[in-house]
Amino acid sequence: MTRQKLDVAAESEIVEGHAKAFEVGSARIVLCRVQGRVFAIDDVCTHDDGPLGDGCLIGFEIECPRHGARFDVRNGAVTRMPAVAPIATFPTTVEGGRIEVEVEIDED
Repeated sequence: MTRQKLDVAAESEIVEGHAKAFEVGSARIVLCRVQGRVFAIDDVCTHDDGPLGDGCLIGFEIECPRHGARFDVRNGAVTRMPAVAPIATFPTTVEGGRIEVEVEIDED
């Protein structure tokens, strides 16, 4: 596996205080904008695989729409049960109005 930056979306697509899911290779990643910064997280709740992209942002937390588990979008930490395991986060950069996300890619 190798790490690679992938162009995911236009910066204008990610509205302050909202989350939006995208297909990135074989994975789904959620982009969130909080206090002007863009964060990338896995689109899967660790409690029951719920789609976090359908959840809502509450400050730096995203809430799973199924059972209310919450995660910090900055580091993936669980902030409210029923989840106990953190979610994956991915480094992001914004260049030329585009959001790039650093992900691991299979080289086969």
